[in-house]
Amino acid sequence: MGRRMRLGLVLCVAVLWARGLAAADEEGNQDDSLESKTLSAEDQVKDHSTGTRVVAGQIFLESGKSDSQSEDEENFHSQEEEKESSLEELNSLEMSNLLNKDLEEAEVQSTVLTAIGGTADGEPCHFPFLFLEKEYAECTADGREDGRLWCATTYDYKKDQKWGFCETEEQSNKRRQMQEAEDVYQTGMKILNESSKKAQKKEAYQYLLKAADMNHTKAMEKVSYALLFGDYLKQNVQSSKELFEKLTEGGSPKGQMALGFLYASGLGVNSSQAKALVYYTFGALGGNLIAHMILGYRYWAGIGVLQSCESALTHYRLVANHVASDISLTGGTVVQRIRLADEVENPGMASGMLEEDLIQYYQFLAEKGDVQAQVGLGQLHLHGGRGVEQNHQRAFEYFSQAANAGNSHAMAFLGKMYSEGSDVVPQSNETALQYFKKAADMNYELALKYFQKAAEQGWVDGQLQLGSMYYNGIGVKRDYKQALKYFNLASQGGHILAFYNLAQMHATGTGVMRSCHTAVELFKNVCERGRWSERLMTAYNSYKDGDSNSAVVQYLLLAEQGYEVAQSNAAFILDQKEASIVGENETYPRALLHWNRAASQGYTVARIKLGDYHFYGFGTDVDYETAFIHYRLASEQQHSAQAMFNLGYMHEKGLGIKQDIHLAKRFYDMAAEASPDAQVPVFLALCKLGVIYSLQYVREINIREVFSHIDMDQLLGPEWDLYLMTIIALLLGTVIAYRQRQHQAIPRPVGLRPAVPQQEPPPEHQPPQ
Repeated sequence: MGRRMRLGLVLCVAVLWARGLAAADEEGNQDDSLESKTLSAEDQVKDHSTGTRVVAGQIFLESGKSDSQSEDEENFHSQEEEKESSLEELNSLEMSNLLNKDLEEAEVQSTVLTAIGGTADGEPCHFPFLFLEKEYAECTADGREDGRLWCATTYDYKKDQKWGFCETEEQSNKRRQMQEAEDVYQTGMKILNESSKKAQKKEAYQYLLKAADMNHTKAMEKVSYALLFGDYLKQNVQSSKELFEKLTEGGSPKGQMALGFLYASGLGVNSSQAKALVYYTFGALGGNLIAHMILGYRYWAGIGVLQSCESALTHYRLVANHVASDISLTGGTVVQRIRLADEVENPGMASGMLEEDLIQYYQFLAEKGDVQAQVGLGQLHLHGGRGVEQNHQRAFEYFSQAANAGNSHAMAFLGKMYSEGSDVVPQSNETALQYFKKAADMNYELALKYFQKAAEQGWVDGQLQLGSMYYNGIGVKRDYKQALKYFNLASQGGHILAFYNLAQMHATGTGVMRSCHTAVELFKNVCERGRWSERLMTAYNSYKDGDSNSAVVQYLLLAEQGYEVAQSNAAFILDQKEASIVGENETYPRALLHWNRAASQGYTVARIKLGDYHFYGFGTDVDYETAFIHYRLASEQQHSAQAMFNLGYMHEKGLGIKQDIHLAKRFYDMAAEASPDAQVPVFLALCKLGVIYSLQYVREINIREVFSHIDMDQLLGPEWDLYLMTIIALLLGTVIAYRQRQHQAIPRPVGLRPAVPQQEPPPEHQPPQ
């Protein structure tokens, strides 16, 4: 019963999530259309649309068919019946051929294995053979205490006692060692996945270290990246490089990609873009998605290779197919793009994260019955992120509310939670199957009606689903123009699957003129929403914790993948000289490189930084003309007030451009208009400019020459000298009168009268003695 239930669950999940799994088939069709450049746009549309009912991320069953599709089926129904009998004959013939081929291969394999030692050295093993009343179809270790594999060379071992080892003693020891390493690795991974405490994760990595010392490949990969980034192990780039080299020798795509990154960034090795390209290519050929993404960015930007839009499209589309499939199954990863430079300039900014009041607003909408808010908050609590901790209980409550309102997405998420199980939701295949069935049972006419209402109200998911129905012709006549319209509306709301669907349409020319450049930009946007984007927040936390070395290495790897925010953050840390892992003489040149890459993706601060570096000679020679070009680009393309102010200063001083005070004033005025913060420095600069202009004007004129050209008779009349003398006399009289009145008004000081001497009285008036 349990087995049948698991099988039913798998089948239901396959039906429900066909949108994600169909990405591989769709990718194959699109690869053919891109490689064969001679196909017309109509052929590409026909090849892209025929045989598919799914746009990635959309749940549609084959039962819902449009009128045009039912007509096509009726037209081809008779042809299919005629082909049916011949196909059955071919199938039976192919089955017999395959069976014969399998038997021949099994026969060949059975003769390849020969016994080593024992009582039948050199004789071929006999499969199956009988041992202790049990048949064995392969080598076994039963009956031996040392665990060494052996086989019998005849059918009945008990009767003939003919046997030999299937492996040498060295091979046996190696196999047992690898089994022990696998056990240690699984123990470490179990602790790592089940714990959230830092101490337990460190303990898990001790198990992984032990497994890596036993040459376990997956453990070596985990440990090498932990040593590179400083995740729960002390950062050691040199040790990680040695492990990456060992993995590369063993053919590990992860090791090849990481070694390419070390050569590209010059960490632990001398920088070599040629070697980096080789290792990236081998990693991509091995199926490493990050290597594909790096190559896609390099071909798109022309870094170390000739710029090729078609090559970039091939790599990006392959990664985007996996990301879109993952998003359709899990709801996607929350990407938090925090720029360190902007955070320093504006300490009070929200750093791109959802604020608490915004979360409360969505909670208010969910309590009022907004299904979209309920599903969104459910996903946010299910996966965690944006300042919200993972909480399966809250996620279950929100999904239940939305599911009771009839939302199929919420039902699918509830089915997912029951199928996986957790501390909050018990694992139950039966309950999961019920929810998956409810989500899969869709009335397309009713769905079309609801999606149209939702799209009119601006609901992003409704716009996406409506676009998918028009694209697939489900419940409505197929219309690529309408599909394009609704996909564009959904993309404006930031829905990643809308970007993916638009990219597919632009890549194949379905309903729109084929545009490789547009398709690459859209696919790049999708790829940057992959699970590796979680590293952005890890790097940010490392930087906030004071571990700049760990942060800069993580940002450098993400910068290689084409993340503009990672490029600017890596450049910022290097610019501040906070990373001791990079030599002091190399900080500015490397910062300049990443400022340049971030600027090419439209980041204004990076463009201004490029101008500053060339102006002051940081990491390069002083070059005012190049600095002027970067400031002008930032001014014209991004309307940066800082760039306008700098252009005004360069015009004022004549640096990199001919001195022009009038143009300097113009740029200063433009800076004041562009930003209120620039008004005070612009006012001071204009005051200074006015003084300079006045002094320059006085310096340039000749006073004697000016007076020689003045005709006083013509200007003031023939009696101008009398007028002048009269004015002077009046002025002198006014001054004299003013001074006299001032002198008379001075008061005498009190108590300064002259003393009167006292006279003695005459003798007759003297009193008698």
